[in-house]
Amino acid sequence: MNTELIITKIEIYKLRIPYKQPFNISLGTITHTDNIVVRIHTDAGIIGTGEGSPFAFINGEVQDAAFEIGKLLASALKGKNALAIADRWKDIDQAIAGNNTIKSAFDIALYDIMGKHCNLPLYALWGGNNDLDLHTDMTVGIASPDQMAGEAVLFVKEGFPAIKVKLGTTMSEDVARIKAIREAIGYDIPLSIDANQGWDVATAIRTLKALEKYDIKLCEEPVPAWNQAGLKQVYENSPISIMADESVFDHRDAFRLAASQSCDSFNIKLSKSGGITNALKIADIAEAAGLICQVGCMADSRFALTVLAHLCMAKRNIIHYDMDSALMLAEDPVEGGITYGAHGKIRLEDAPGVGAEFKEEYLEKMPSVVI
Repeated sequence: MNTELIITKIEIYKLRIPYKQPFNISLGTITHTDNIVVRIHTDAGIIGTGEGSPFAFINGEVQDAAFEIGKLLASALKGKNALAIADRWKDIDQAIAGNNTIKSAFDIALYDIMGKHCNLPLYALWGGNNDLDLHTDMTVGIASPDQMAGEAVLFVKEGFPAIKVKLGTTMSEDVARIKAIREAIGYDIPLSIDANQGWDVATAIRTLKALEKYDIKLCEEPVPAWNQAGLKQVYENSPISIMADESVFDHRDAFRLAASQSCDSFNIKLSKSGGITNALKIADIAEAAGLICQVGCMADSRFALTVLAHLCMAKRNIIHYDMDSALMLAEDPVEGGITYGAHGKIRLEDAPGVGAEFKEEYLEKMPSVVI
């Protein structure tokens, strides 16, 4: 088998998809995606596709900047072997610090090429099996207690097996929200909460203790991501399991948090980690430390969520699945990839590489550049 596929050109697209309705979290309101799509062409005719989701609230990145930096990364990779992913990642990392969203798009595209070259789905490249019973939760955005309870009831009627609730304002407001939701849906449906860094340490501890009686499965990122000491303090005093999200971007963050015993679990997101390369490392560090993981999403389309499904099939210490962002979008620009069934069930087809592509007619409408 040929061990070299030379990169001949790279296309970069600005992808905008509207949400069905505005979605509120403690950090702000989301009305549409502003994602980046990268397509890497090789001399063998194999094309690899990747997607990144800039999220100014969380990773400090925006689409316009990612688009420009994508040009820089494309110039660094053009003419080189796409199959040498470790070397290409080194090229990407040396070209510019940070900017994990656009790095993620390039990294995914390289793995897509590898999978297509080997005629294997990504999970098989990593030693996994497509036999996981995979179901996504569904997320309730911040609103009034009655509105949030109503939305939770709809999700229960639609059969989703778990519900995630956005919190992170005041203690009284957040407790009222969970109380209303539990009164509306009962206690049979697992609830998790996500404060998105919205509380200080004292408020987090008081709020989590007040929420204990509502049977909460876990709490994501209760305090600001910079406050590792505060996260550890919350972890040590919380009756509810603590998951690190914004405080664990890459594998180095994962190692630091595991070593300091500051949380119970990690939330892996491709656009935070810089792509598949680092996401695999985070899962391995968690496994070595005896921690569990969740996969989560920014404003990803079904394409990036398909990559997450492959990751779940390969890393069985990923046991929580928050893969609902595509269900919030008003349009679906993806063909192939995961499909959603009843009760939030996710089905992954056995196609080489990612197994999904963006529709040509959709990309043609988007601003783009060819390097």
